[in-house]
Amino acid sequence: MSEDDATTDEQADADSDGADSGEGVVRRDRFAGGPAREFMSSLDADRRIFEADLAVDRAHTLMLAEQEIIEEDTAGEILAALDDIEEAVESEGYGAVLSEGEDVHEAIETAVIERVGPEGGRMHTARSRNDEVATCIRYRLREDVIAVLEAVAETREVLVEAAEEHSETLLPGYTHLQPAQPITVGFWLASYEAALARDASRLLDAFTRINESPLGAAAFAGTTFDVDRQHAAALLGFDGIVENAMDAVSTRDFLLETAGALSGLSVTLSGIAEDLVVYSNRGFVDLDDDYASTSSIMPQKKNPDSLELVRAVAGDAAGAHQALATTLTGLPRSYNRDLQRAGPHVWNVIDDVADAVDVAGGAIATAEWNEETCAAAAGEGFSTATGVADLLAQSGVPFRTAHEVVAVAAEDVAALEDDQTAGGAADPDAAIDVLDDAAHAVLGESITDAVEESALRSALDPTESVASRDSAGGPAPSAVEDAIESAKASLEDDLIAIVATRKGLEGAQERLESGVSEYV
Repeated sequence: MSEDDATTDEQADADSDGADSGEGVVRRDRFAGGPAREFMSSLDADRRIFEADLAVDRAHTLMLAEQEIIEEDTAGEILAALDDIEEAVESEGYGAVLSEGEDVHEAIETAVIERVGPEGGRMHTARSRNDEVATCIRYRLREDVIAVLEAVAETREVLVEAAEEHSETLLPGYTHLQPAQPITVGFWLASYEAALARDASRLLDAFTRINESPLGAAAFAGTTFDVDRQHAAALLGFDGIVENAMDAVSTRDFLLETAGALSGLSVTLSGIAEDLVVYSNRGFVDLDDDYASTSSIMPQKKNPDSLELVRAVAGDAAGAHQALATTLTGLPRSYNRDLQRAGPHVWNVIDDVADAVDVAGGAIATAEWNEETCAAAAGEGFSTATGVADLLAQSGVPFRTAHEVVAVAAEDVAALEDDQTAGGAADPDAAIDVLDDAAHAVLGESITDAVEESALRSALDPTESVASRDSAGGPAPSAVEDAIESAKASLEDDLIAIVATRKGLEGAQERLESGVSEYV
């Protein structure tokens, strides 16, 4: 994926003559045999953009013919050669067919010239490998981004379905990994669906800037040929072009933006994974065997290995984002060979993130929640304390004073829990006695002078406590149901956008194939 000035017809003829003498078709090997040749080569790494390069070659060749820059017969021969190369790679393998050249672009052009003769070099008229590779990267990246978006949408569907099923399943809520307030499994699931929805939004937004074509910018200063950049872009399914030719070949900000969005997505996934690891440890959830493994020496163990790997992907994604930013920092404008090492940072992580999305979604879809264990744990640690303080405040006690009453009682309520053999929330009668003592100490009166005993019992009950928190976005089943409906609507909108984008690219591919068929 290296720099190359736009090639004229005369240059193509000269380059093909070089092929007969054993020199490179595109760049004569002035330093043949030196270690830099292999160091500079990206041919093996370019496997990922092989199909993209074929598409770009076809679109560019069609445009050249339609603009009468090259003859129709020549275009037909080039397009037929590209078909032959594609078939050969499918049957013989990439390395067997494309071995001549320092990158896939040169290798394909060399293979075309081998089949067509010197006229094959005309396919490179009015372009450089600078605009060619930039276009190929965008062409392939948008496919990968759509695939990730589809995977995220499926996982969001899983979260929504599970949240509906468990909108009333109690679960302890933690802050600082300490019991805080009772919530529900559905509430927890809905929180991650909301986060994934934002991750999807960032990727969809990044896609709009990926889907712009640099093709026709040539080396960096445009071309003297009467090219139709917009038509070539449309043949490849791009929404438009990167207007400024220097910007078109120089910028990799679309890679940086995508890497950032992937890093954010991986952080969300790491949170899901970590919570499931903790919940599994505490007996709240049983992971399916497909998402766990046993110890090689301790047969009783069931380890959440797959989720630990999901958690680790976030580090890889953050590293790739930082590495890419460092590579791009301080580069002078126009093409620099440093850019050859930019793409792999994103290629390496996008596959891992896509896999992590599938694993996280699969783990949730197949998980079994231990509802009795969750319900018992939901009341531990005097998790309903905030509800009692809220109740006192609603009766007219200043909240800070109400907070003090409950804080004074908290240690003794926790002791009541410790005295129980079955675990769970403290016996409500005993808890009310402790709260009454605290109220006398702080307020100078019985707690039942401030609130009804029935209301106090309700506040102490984890199920009732959750049900009372029905503010927008709260854990009450009614609030979770509202959140689920909003999530469904948001997901439907995103699915429509993803499907439309996929169909748009498929339609462009069909039009490109149709255009090629008129010449071949």
